[in-house]
Amino acid sequence: MNSPDIKTPFKAYVVCKDEEGFRAGIEELTLSDLPEEAVTIQVEYSSVNYKDGLASTENGKVVRAYPIIPGIDLAGTVVSSTDDRFKQGDKVLATGYGLGVQHDGGYSPYAKLPADWLVPLPEGLTTKEAMAIGTAGFTSAMSVEALLQAGVTPEMGPILVSGASGGVGSMAISILAQLGFDVIASTGKKNNEEQLLRQLGANEVISREDAYQKDKGALSPERFAGVIDPVGGSALNSVLASVQYGGAVALSGMTGGNTFESTVFPFILRGVSLVGIDSVYCPQNRRLKLWKLLGKEWKPETALSQGVNEITLEELPHTLSRILEGRAVGRSVVRLNEA
Repeated sequence: MNSPDIKTPFKAYVVCKDEEGFRAGIEELTLSDLPEEAVTIQVEYSSVNYKDGLASTENGKVVRAYPIIPGIDLAGTVVSSTDDRFKQGDKVLATGYGLGVQHDGGYSPYAKLPADWLVPLPEGLTTKEAMAIGTAGFTSAMSVEALLQAGVTPEMGPILVSGASGGVGSMAISILAQLGFDVIASTGKKNNEEQLLRQLGANEVISREDAYQKDKGALSPERFAGVIDPVGGSALNSVLASVQYGGAVALSGMTGGNTFESTVFPFILRGVSLVGIDSVYCPQNRRLKLWKLLGKEWKPETALSQGVNEITLEELPHTLSRILEGRAVGRSVVRLNEA
């Protein structure tokens, strides 16, 4: 596989903000428009995440500088490299490190990235499967790992997954079920999505209100051995109050808001752990370990078989709108080049 000529045009999804105003859409670029980095990749697939939706809007507040190619995930084949760790033909993936918000990302058939950002494609995964997992699935894996490290086991009781029909939630259900956990899925779309969530591996599907219902006072009856929460916001207080003794909450998102109020009681009376999940700057050794698991023992088979929607670059704007409106279900991948 040869790197294209530096002047050969290709189409990419670009977001701009300048004296002419804000605009987002497909534009023609060449390799010379991309930042100079050690590794050039022919991108086969990217994915669609909530942060990508924010990056595509004028007031999303995630993009550091314009113009930018969004796409916080990508997977493909190395076409050239000045770093000895990678050679032409290597299959790789990249997530995090500001990809798609600080550095041109995956919504382009070519990308140039630092070698330090790349993960060799794990055994057991295709590039399409890796992007179906993407940042959402990697965040789920980090969350599951956090619960395990806090001492949560399947024998302790059910795990609540909030925002269950979203990317992180759906992948978390699949991984947890594969590891033998009893999963309670919480969603605002219970009537529409219960069948899918059960197919992913949820033992029970409840409404958002049922998950957050609590007695008056600082603590509620102990319901959950652990919680994977990509939602955050004010409801986190009632979730914490319902976690059983020695349980843990892995918090990775803020679609429900970026603040919450709580008391010390869940922590000092029940020994509950609240663990923050940051998938952007996760250390490389942990990143490599978790991606290896995602290709083998933790591979979210039910999520990959049930909820992956493949789209083209031209269909991307519509999909980005749906995810911002809260109407997206499961995972969407963007095809840039055939694998």
